[in-house]
Amino acid sequence: MRVHTGDKPYKCPLCGKTFSESSNLQRHKLHVHSNRRPYDCPYCGKLFKSNLELKRHVRIHTGAKPYSCRHCSERFKHLTDLKRHLLRSHNEGTWLTCNICQKKFLSNNGLKKHLLRHDGVKPFVCNECQKCFLTSTELKQHQSVHSVVKQFCCGLCGKHFKHKTTVKIHFRKCVQNL
Repeated sequence: MRVHTGDKPYKCPLCGKTFSESSNLQRHKLHVHSNRRPYDCPYCGKLFKSNLELKRHVRIHTGAKPYSCRHCSERFKHLTDLKRHLLRSHNEGTWLTCNICQKKFLSNNGLKKHLLRHDGVKPFVCNECQKCFLTSTELKQHQSVHSVVKQFCCGLCGKHFKHKTTVKIHFRKCVQNL
């Protein structure tokens, strides 16, 4: 009945997302807020929560591009990249537009996440400085400012960095200097 009424009485205490059934809340907590990562990459050993996340990651190592354009010879690692290509290059598909700032999105999910930014609600709080964030990923990225640990290492020169994005930028420069 709740599916038809839209009633969602089950609320996640960690992120505030609501569900129509308690089983969906339990599944959400297990997949989103659990630290359990049973799927490991055979190439680098990195652990993942789902087999789908692992499959996406393995493409980094294999270079596989399973999504191909039906109009040209372009191939893509991710379905979202193919959809973006189809919209930009072949005018196929529909952009979803934010009615507040006119930013365009490929998926309903992307638009929904973006709309949360306009709401101003930031449920993820840093336990060090009390700064608030919209997503757990943003909070995790922020928390490195409070740490002296530099867990990301350049595979070419051995220099360590706090952030994954910083080591990627450095690595590209290191390759160019070879």
